[in-house]
Amino acid sequence: MPTYGYKCEKCQTTFEVFQKVNDSPIEVCPECAGRTTRVFYPVGIIFKGPGFHITDYCRPKESEQEKSKSSEAKKKPTESAKEMKGNDKAS
Repeated sequence: MPTYGYKCEKCQTTFEVFQKVNDSPIEVCPECAGRTTRVFYPVGIIFKGPGFHITDYCRPKESEQEKSKSSEAKKKPTESAKEMKGNDKAS
């Protein structure tokens, strides 16, 4: 059974009631017998499935300069390691 929220127009009291979908809305406030209106709440949305997070919340792509800097940083240790190996063979 869904939960419906109501608000009294006279005393501003809010309350929730479990009702069937076919039940008629409550029109009288239980506190002051004033007129009530149904309160509509925002619906919670859950996105499921692949691709939602990747397409909407991914990190911005690296620029070409950042890619070249990161690739140079990765290459430097390997080049120095090769030089060291070359020096070991010479001695």
